[in-house]
Amino acid sequence: MSAVGNPGGSSADLVITGCAALVHDEAERIGFREDAAIVVRDGTIDAVTTAAAARDVPAGTRIEAYGQVALPGLVNCHTHAPMVALRGLAEDLPTAEWFNDVVWPVETNLTERDVELGARLACAEMIRGGVTCFADHYFHMDTVADVVAECGLRAHLGQVYFSGQGPRGREASLEFALRRRGAADGRVTTALAPHAPYTVTDADLTATAGLARAHGLPVHIHAAENRDQTETSLARHGRTPIEILDRAGLLGTDLLIAHGTGILERDLPLLERTGGRTAVATAPRGYLKFAWPTTTPVRVLRAAGVPVGLATDGAASNNSLDVWEAMALTSLIQKSAEGDPRWLTARQALHHATSQSARVVGLGDRIGSLAPGRRADIVLVDLTGPHTQPVHDLAATLVHSARAADVRTTIVDGRVLMRDRVLLTLDVEDAVRELTRRLPGLTARGHGRRVQEYDT
Repeated sequence: MSAVGNPGGSSADLVITGCAALVHDEAERIGFREDAAIVVRDGTIDAVTTAAAARDVPAGTRIEAYGQVALPGLVNCHTHAPMVALRGLAEDLPTAEWFNDVVWPVETNLTERDVELGARLACAEMIRGGVTCFADHYFHMDTVADVVAECGLRAHLGQVYFSGQGPRGREASLEFALRRRGAADGRVTTALAPHAPYTVTDADLTATAGLARAHGLPVHIHAAENRDQTETSLARHGRTPIEILDRAGLLGTDLLIAHGTGILERDLPLLERTGGRTAVATAPRGYLKFAWPTTTPVRVLRAAGVPVGLATDGAASNNSLDVWEAMALTSLIQKSAEGDPRWLTARQALHHATSQSARVVGLGDRIGSLAPGRRADIVLVDLTGPHTQPVHDLAATLVHSARAADVRTTIVDGRVLMRDRVLLTLDVEDAVRELTRRLPGLTARGHGRRVQEYDT
């Protein structure tokens, strides 16, 4: 597993030395390079080499990372970041009650300022948890894009729309995607974001597929979220949600499907024919909370050539944006669902958390591995704590013993966003104080309004 590059040459912007580095071989298999160094120039990884080879490389910033592991930054492949403002508001409820009685009434109150404050907290949480890129699917996305530009994260953003909004909803989703793609020095990519087949009409889904092709845009949508949705779709339309997306032409676009726990065997040939252009994000903690009987069928999706990335969903259902937890839960739940302790291994889980997740958000050629030419999105994880010692298998320690709180340093495009657990680009205390003052107005439900009706 070699990713050497050229450590010499001009002065580096950043050199990380003395760490173990997670690397991929040509078949994307996970390995570790001991006593490694990473040389960064112009926001790009220039070399992954030995500490000895990088010892005399001049650098603007040098991080001694002995006892730490360098990983590609984690990617949260599906979330609603501003929903951290609703964390813990709707607990112990079935899916329909969660939407209809709490979340969708409250979301009618959302202002741009609420979204900004929620996004600030979410970005701070993700930076502290080693997430360097997230895919967001929510309202007021210009505001989220502004927070991303300020805090230094990378993000794949889509302005959600429902058919109940009329044509303006779809138009606003397109307008945002065209105007903000490439923002924040290229750290923002964008997508069209219809909510789901049960809230967006067939005509709007077909129109979205046409817009995606015309403008070279990907699409981010919820589909086949749970088995009940699939069964309801079959009863009402004679088609699964995946078959509805196919009929609308969306399986011919670069498509990110959130959840997919209701994907059936009959859907697999359709997904396989996309040649990897359709991807799925799995967020297992929420499925457990809602007591859904199935989980994302990662094994058969992988066999069909469908990339599967890790996600948290929004903190209103998941209660956190902790991708480390999603990684461990994905491994454990897949073992249980398949009845096979050999699947999903720690190395496979790390593969999904890194290169697979990068592919899911359309950035597989830019991030997801520590290799020359990739953007310098790097996290350093401290494994010196008692809960991570001794280390017999470094992959197993990272997946099943390490925690988000073990992330010491988070770097995006070569810029250090957190060092030694100190956030450098966001003020959390001010955001918490203001959001707390705004909560009574934000959480009011006596008005009787809803964003949408959940009826599936």
